Amino acid sequence: MVLPASRALQQLQSRLMRHGLILLGLTGGIATGKSTVAAMFAELGAKRFDFDVLAREVVEPGKPAWKDIVDFFGERVLAADQSLDRQAVSEIVFQDAGKRKKLEEITHPRIFEEFSKQIEESGEKNPGEILLAEIPLLIELDLMYLFHRVLLVYVPEKLQIERLARRNRIGLKQAASLVQAQVSIEKKREYADFIIDNSHSLDRTKAQVVMIWKEISRQAFSRVSK
Repeated sequence: MVLPASRALQQLQSRLMRHGLILLGLTGGIATGKSTVAAMFAELGAKRFDFDVLAREVVEPGKPAWKDIVDFFGERVLAADQSLDRQAVSEIVFQDAGKRKKLEEITHPRIFEEFSKQIEESGEKNPGEILLAEIPLLIELDLMYLFHRVLLVYVPEKLQIERLARRNRIGLKQAASLVQAQVSIEKKREYADFIIDNSHSLDRTKAQVVMIWKEISRQAFSRVSK
């Protein structure tokens, strides 16, 4: 039986405390470079978790979330190989808040439950480890309380739209509508403990990551030493 999202989150918090783990939440707007920055933290020693990967895993063909989604949305959301057509689902929920909420009710508890299991495995092997969870909608889902520190990958909205249009090969107008469907990048700054400005060179981004990692590692060491 799948746990409700609230129960899964409570279980997650309990496991973090039991194993003395430090959990960082990395977020940002679409096309800001979250995965690039997450990889930099992983190179420095953080154990990385990607919620986009978890979201794909829980809806693999035949799994309970996949079955619930097909039951609700119909077979129109399936690709030829029976996998979920994520683009088709996105187009449906982008236009209908009720259906988006239903999708979240199906997937979020399973994502958090799987994440909690992986946290437990990590904690048993490496208690006190620093973990980094890459969550695109961390702020939209109001999950800030789960993390010891929230890290935001930032680029100005204009550049964000340009990068998205280039990456997805779409027009600027369409890119802008996708960007503006999320909480604005400027609003997200208010919730961040650390901001990584990714609007310049990768070298400048890496320098910020290294500085933040040193500070977080120092804080983690102080916390464990008390």
